[in-house]
Amino acid sequence: MTEITASTKKQWSRAEIAEKLDKFEQGYVRLPSQRQWAEDLGIPRSTLQHWLKRKESLDADPELVTFFESSVGVAFLHRLVLAAHLVMTLMGPCGIRLVCLFLELTGLDQFVAASYGPQQQVAATLEKAVVEFGQAERQRLAIGMRLKTITVCEDETFHPEPCLVAIEPVSNFILVEQYTESRTATEWTHTLKQATAGLAVKIIQSTSDEGKGIVKHVQDDLGAQHSPDLFHVQQELTRGPGVAIANKTRCAEQVLAEAVQKVQEYIEKAVVIQGGPDLDKSVKLAQQLEQARQKETAARQPFETLVTQQERVTQAIRGLSADDHPYDLETGTPRSAEAVAAALEQHFADLEQVAAEANLSDHCLQKIAKAKRVVVAMVATLAFYFLTIRMKVEQLGLPLDVERAVHTQLIPAIYLDLVSEKVAEAQQRHTLKKKVAELLVPLNSAVSPLQGLTPVDRLAIEQVAQECAELFQRSSSCVEGRNGQLALRHHSLHRIRDQKLAALTTVHNYFVLRSDGTTAAERFFGSKPGNLFEWVLERVDLPGWPAQKRSSPKRKEYLARAAAGA
Repeated sequence: MTEITASTKKQWSRAEIAEKLDKFEQGYVRLPSQRQWAEDLGIPRSTLQHWLKRKESLDADPELVTFFESSVGVAFLHRLVLAAHLVMTLMGPCGIRLVCLFLELTGLDQFVAASYGPQQQVAATLEKAVVEFGQAERQRLAIGMRLKTITVCEDETFHPEPCLVAIEPVSNFILVEQYTESRTATEWTHTLKQATAGLAVKIIQSTSDEGKGIVKHVQDDLGAQHSPDLFHVQQELTRGPGVAIANKTRCAEQVLAEAVQKVQEYIEKAVVIQGGPDLDKSVKLAQQLEQARQKETAARQPFETLVTQQERVTQAIRGLSADDHPYDLETGTPRSAEAVAAALEQHFADLEQVAAEANLSDHCLQKIAKAKRVVVAMVATLAFYFLTIRMKVEQLGLPLDVERAVHTQLIPAIYLDLVSEKVAEAQQRHTLKKKVAELLVPLNSAVSPLQGLTPVDRLAIEQVAQECAELFQRSSSCVEGRNGQLALRHHSLHRIRDQKLAALTTVHNYFVLRSDGTTAAERFFGSKPGNLFEWVLERVDLPGWPAQKRSSPKRKEYLARAAAGA
């Protein structure tokens, strides 16, 4: 057999080395000579000796050494290191140095290079593999995707250049997450068209703030319905009359507290001198106490008035959210655009009345007026919603009694169920769930017009009803939440690299799971994506062994020590 020399050596992977060492140690009796084993394994004898010497030099528990230097142990270590990077740096906002620290604290730095350089290389290769996975899966899943009409939620964030973010809210699939030179309508349209190229989607609605670029891009370029973001409407009112009334209330509360304190001081003085010989002093103190009580009474009235006004402002702002629904949350009955408009106008009338009573500044009045202008668009969104769902249901060609049940019971029930999942208060959630059950009872009864349909027909109706209920979008909170996540990274990095940003987008779409076990991509495309983690395992190698540790340099001394006894 030809001897293998160093001149013929190759770069062996950790898995290959572990496999060869497993064979050597498990079958040593068969070939007692290292030279023979080296020839059998296809490696130079010096390489085999180097591997064995390095293994023997490890400063760790022998059982750990045996495991982590085996094929099974190397495979496990590979998964562990990549999982740490994926979870810490791409799902969480940690940096590479924390991965290094994790490996050091666990003692795994004995078995894998844990310094910044090797781990930075892993991170870079991982990001590249993740992005490639997203590109490959997008292309694959788009082939079998059925045509769907969608809403997009759009917003910009800055770090410092604009980063455009667009999300399909039902699936929470990120369509756009990209740095651009500007945030004009042209830029938005170009970016979104690139993002949806090759996808079987039609954008019929966009929910965002009132940014001119976004509104123009939606209405003029996309020809879609622009639905205002309720969150920004409420934010304008909170920052305007909400903050102003709160400040006035705090000031009035302080004045009242000082008046109450003054009364208490005079009462304590009166107790001390009560029955004393100085009658004039007692009379004067009594007069001072009475004056202090009058001031307390005078201070209490404006404070209580402001407290009431503050509550009215709070209720009006909350009322906008409670009334901005296509269905009554208590009864489930459809609401007309006129009824919703009247309710919203009444809340703004209450705000304007409080502003006048409290003599709020022109700035507050401008905030109210700015928010009020959006009411027209909010009502238009409601009209768009009912027109669209009517067309969707008519396309099913249902009998009139079935169509009526879908509009008055099934869609409202699904909508209220969706709302119940988002409310914070347990009691309100319970009330909504109860109403959902009440709406569904007649649909599942033996006399329901839906019971005469085939299971296939009922499933098709339920799917369309689900799409109808999900069509009403009044908030771009999914984008706001995503921008908040990005802000955590931008705070320390100032700007995320393009590849890093693309990797973050891919992880969000194809890896992060909801409680039902689905990814955003599965909900968006209607098909399950591949396993991202297994993909990167095949393409990202485990770093090599740790380098020999060097002794730490001695601390520099800049001042000479005085000789002892000098």
